Amino acid sequence: MKRRLHHFLNTRIFSQFIYWLIVSNVISIILESYASLRGEYGDLFFGFEVFSVVVFTIEYVVRIYVAPIDYPSVNNLQARIRFLKSGYGIIDLLAILPFYLPFVLILDLRILRILRLIRLLRIFKIGRHSKALRTILEVLKETRSELSITFFVAFVMLLLSSTLMYYFENEVQPENFASIGHAFWWAIATLTTVGYGDVYPVTPIGKILAGVTALIGIGFLALPTGIISSAFVEKIKSDKENVQCTCPECGHIIEDK
Repeated sequence: MKRRLHHFLNTRIFSQFIYWLIVSNVISIILESYASLRGEYGDLFFGFEVFSVVVFTIEYVVRIYVAPIDYPSVNNLQARIRFLKSGYGIIDLLAILPFYLPFVLILDLRILRILRLIRLLRIFKIGRHSKALRTILEVLKETRSELSITFFVAFVMLLLSSTLMYYFENEVQPENFASIGHAFWWAIATLTTVGYGDVYPVTPIGKILAGVTALIGIGFLALPTGIISSAFVEKIKSDKENVQCTCPECGHIIEDK
């Protein structure tokens, strides 16, 4: 029974069903934010929410039950605890928790609104049912050290540019550059080449710093993009090379020579 359930959870039909249910949930949450639609189709939205929570709850309970198959090296209790502590286990719990909490706790309106927003975390459940998303997550995990260094350098650059801009512009524009924290917003907008234009330097030295920061930002944006793109190409290439074909009759792996 346990193995049958485990096999069913990993079938293509079930994965596709959960995938489109998650997508439908995200669309439903977006549509529900419109007051006119919420007033006219409120019961329909709630009914769909109940249906989704029931499905996600059953899936969550079944995955806890079959967890020993995924963690065969430990006993049943430890296997289930491992699943509950895993990334997917936490995401599965967060997908259903906002629905049940109001029934057991007295919550004010602000907390209820936050819980409704947490429902958007259901989109992360797609990671289990989408090979493409899993590949991207694996690439990000493999390049986390390189990306960490890149973002650390970016933080240092933001800190330096915002500090310098504060000292260059504070006397001239105390309302826009009242502190280094205020200048940090300008540094982020400039380094990322967004350039909202709500805050900008007026002194010559400030303009020079802004130009240098913008030029550095153009080169900086290419760093994480290049790291992720290169790792993604390598991952796809590696997956294609490691594809194994099995004989439909005997089940043995067929080597490509």
